[in-house]
Amino acid sequence: MTRRIGYAAGAYDLFHVGHLNILKRAREQCDYLIAGVVSDEMLELTKNLRPTIPLEERLEIVRSIRYVDEAVVETVPDKLETWRQVRFTTFFKGDDWRGTEKGERLEREFAAVGVEVVYFPYTANTSSTVLRRALDIISELSIAPDN
Repeated sequence: MTRRIGYAAGAYDLFHVGHLNILKRAREQCDYLIAGVVSDEMLELTKNLRPTIPLEERLEIVRSIRYVDEAVVETVPDKLETWRQVRFTTFFKGDDWRGTEKGERLEREFAAVGVEVVYFPYTANTSSTVLRRALDIISELSIAPDN
């Protein structure tokens, strides 16, 4: 039987239960799980944002999760190029990509090299974006002059 190597990429910034659930569910569906931690530069390039937590700390957090067998830094925007470097058999992604142009292109490219794309439900209620907004509001309130 072929060993199933999973790959779950993410910023993993402001690590929360949604991240943990993705890694746990991914590990349940593969023999070996590699987590790709997106570099600061790649986040700026692809999402136009700077992470709150520096790369080395995010990498250490993800590497310490018991469901993760290996954590690598993702430094290229092309997932097919990442596959050439890592050689996974299953790619795990949030279902916010399902049915989108990006998701369909990803599925076609991976199908051509024998990689299965598995989608997990996106945790809309708990996200780094929501946490970042809350931190921004708190920060603004704490520096506002007293009335």
